[in-house]
Amino acid sequence: MRMRVVVVGGGIGGLALGAGLRRRGFEVAVFERDGDVRATGGYHLTLDGRAQAALRELVAPETMRRLLASASALRLRDRDAYWDRRGRLLGHGPDLRGDAGIDVDRITLRTLLAQEVGADLHLGRTVAGIAPGDGGPRVLFADGASAAGDLVVGADGARSVVARHLAGGPTNSPAGIVGFSGRTLRGDLSRGERERLGRRSGMAVGPRGAGLYVGYLDPIGNAALDAPELRMSVTTGPTYIWGAMFPESVAAGLRGLQGGALRDALVGLFRERRWAEHTLEVIARADPHGLAAYRFNAAATRAAELAPWSAGPVTALGDAVHATPPTAGMGAGAAIRDAADLIRHLCDGRTAPVDAVHRFEADMRRRGSEVLTLAMKTVRLILATDTAVGAAATTVCTPVLAAAARLRHRRPMPG
Repeated sequence: MRMRVVVVGGGIGGLALGAGLRRRGFEVAVFERDGDVRATGGYHLTLDGRAQAALRELVAPETMRRLLASASALRLRDRDAYWDRRGRLLGHGPDLRGDAGIDVDRITLRTLLAQEVGADLHLGRTVAGIAPGDGGPRVLFADGASAAGDLVVGADGARSVVARHLAGGPTNSPAGIVGFSGRTLRGDLSRGERERLGRRSGMAVGPRGAGLYVGYLDPIGNAALDAPELRMSVTTGPTYIWGAMFPESVAAGLRGLQGGALRDALVGLFRERRWAEHTLEVIARADPHGLAAYRFNAAATRAAELAPWSAGPVTALGDAVHATPPTAGMGAGAAIRDAADLIRHLCDGRTAPVDAVHRFEADMRRRGSEVLTLAMKTVRLILATDTAVGAAATTVCTPVLAAAARLRHRRPMPG
């Protein structure tokens, strides 16, 4: 008799798990509260080589080709940049020419994975709780219905019903930052800003807890696989996908704003912190209908504190366990790796199902700790600039770093 797995949540991790289980012959049902897989927040995701290797285990080769044809290759863009609030260059990130990573629209990836899950994906189903049953754990829906499985996996995000059931409470807490995201066509910026930002991603941090990430996405010009007939990216031209960050103490009230009002309020917050006007162009010229606000949530960075429950017929993965701020760009990739790892353990014929879950959770704790540690470095840096000492240090040090960067740039190459 085939094992039946019920997956709660149809985000990236849940769909990746459902796709992989279906390919391996499991009986699977994925339940998602959204009525449309394209109705998703966020704009783009970064998948490193490890995440892509995991995804190859979960989906058909043709789906992987469609993904690569719809993704922007990191190796084809310029090195990342670091700026100050005046737009002065402070330094560069590593050389990307050998980087296997890709950026992909969240909607594109979610759509591809949903196609892999097929009829086993059930949309518009809200899960209210988990209960024991004679044939295994049962998922309880808000409409009073239920579904039983041999294994239930929570892939329902930072506010996971499943993980809360297992842990007896929340598995993460607010990180102290509110994020705001948007997208701006490169062609809508002035020539000066196009030249400064370039065809690369970058990050700027200023005093009093203000940060601005500007990501470059071009799935056509920088396609990871040159196969136009397979392309399905929702981004069709060079675009800056940006994320603004502020301490929750000053930006919480903006979460209720939308459209042009939110855009204007964001620009106003940066102006109060004396950011150069040209650095705010990417926000001021953004599509007002595409702005979103969200709170950063984070789980514990110590592996021992993640998934604080005993292994059994109910488990969880992704942000349900290791909720990760977007500051490392690794949250979705970690969820995909979680999904592939769980299936590997379940397919090990030498291991009983509960032992497979136990081994999976041990691996997931280490993986989650890794990505959380990286993501929280940037969060802590931003929060540190919101102190009197941090603000003063940022104000004093960034001009020095900018001057040093100019000297490095002017220094002649050795002959």
